[in-house]
Amino acid sequence: MRRIRPRRSPAVPLLLAVWAGAAAVVWLWWMDTPSIADNNGRILNAGRITGLLAGYLMALVVLQMARVPALERRVGSDRVARWHAMTGRYTICLVLAHLFLTMWGYALQSGKGFGGIVQQTIDSVNTLPDMGKAAIGTGLLVLIGFISVGWLRRLIPYDTWYHVHLLTYAAVFLTFWHQLSTGNDFAVEPVAKTVWYGLYGSVTALVLWYRILSPIRLNLKHRMRVQAVIEETPGIVSVLISGRKLHRMGAEAGQFFRWRFLAPGMRFSSHPYSLSAAPRPNMLRITVKAIGDHSAALRDLEPGTRVWAEGPYGALTAGKRSRGKVLLVAGGVGITPMRALFETLPGASGDLTLLYRANTTQDLALWDELAAISKERGARLMYAVNSPDGERPDISAESLRRKLPDIDHHDVFMCGPPGFAQQVYDALRGAGVPARRIHHESFEM
Repeated sequence: MRRIRPRRSPAVPLLLAVWAGAAAVVWLWWMDTPSIADNNGRILNAGRITGLLAGYLMALVVLQMARVPALERRVGSDRVARWHAMTGRYTICLVLAHLFLTMWGYALQSGKGFGGIVQQTIDSVNTLPDMGKAAIGTGLLVLIGFISVGWLRRLIPYDTWYHVHLLTYAAVFLTFWHQLSTGNDFAVEPVAKTVWYGLYGSVTALVLWYRILSPIRLNLKHRMRVQAVIEETPGIVSVLISGRKLHRMGAEAGQFFRWRFLAPGMRFSSHPYSLSAAPRPNMLRITVKAIGDHSAALRDLEPGTRVWAEGPYGALTAGKRSRGKVLLVAGGVGITPMRALFETLPGASGDLTLLYRANTTQDLALWDELAAISKERGARLMYAVNSPDGERPDISAESLRRKLPDIDHHDVFMCGPPGFAQQVYDALRGAGVPARRIHHESFEM
């Protein structure tokens, strides 16, 4: 406790590196762009730069899907997921702009005019090298972007969305080749072509290692199985998972795995669930609320069912801590990582406080365990539930300051639904807690 050294996020250096890469792409385009004398040249060169930037961002989209530990455990899985979504949106916009501008420029060049863009596109797909593959890849990218729109994403079953989203790899592969075969910048700059191969080759190697080979190695080594399923409260179950030398997986309290249970009807579903207890040498535990088909099916798992896991992921760990006193805030099933941290975070008597928000006292999952931990550690345990008439409890800056007068000297870890998390975040900021000491991770990916 005398040497609390928070683990610093590499987010800022990584973002600077991304912008530096984009600047290098613009510089390549600028150096290879001759003097532009007419409108047709402007349109074609605008198509070139949008295509180059789209190709660069495609590599970043795949990198952000690669589950690289430096990103997943240091930056945070939720933040990387937001980067991935934002990069994907920019990529699709640039791809469509590149397609439109380039075909428009070619149409003008061949005398077809603006109205000949569609015919020019058909002619280019049929005659230019690798354009057929690029057309299929572009179609896949548009499909993936469409089903990822917020309102539609919420209507589609998670497994369907997840597996369609994996087509991003195919889309990037199909669109890659025409960049080199038809791109003027790579034809006149062999060094640029080599760098482009290096960029895509490095990203491909990371995907193969961290998304395929590392999970295979982890599961062959630890051979996990379901040991027991325990109902905690109506609709919430804990799954005990046994295995060999699980402490060597490097998992920490607050992290999560992507779990695949090799039971009938569940083999092709992989979902993220947090550890709800500190990892043991031969035991892991997750606690899950039945809010979908996959989570509801967990209660019927048979002991001995094989488990396939990927991870650990997440940056909501003790490494974020920068102060001696800590407030843990949980909403609903968000108690799972908070319970593990409540058990393991170092602290003297009175240093740790846990606030648990639920609709009713019957929804307070793991409450007996939390009470036992609180008593053993001299920690403070509070709950906030609706009144008998349904009135929601007051979680505001004023109420937090009343409960913890020195709250502005605390680190805060929280996990819960997005609306709840935003409400608590606003209350904490109003109570004087700096943003850098409010640690939150969402697992809705």
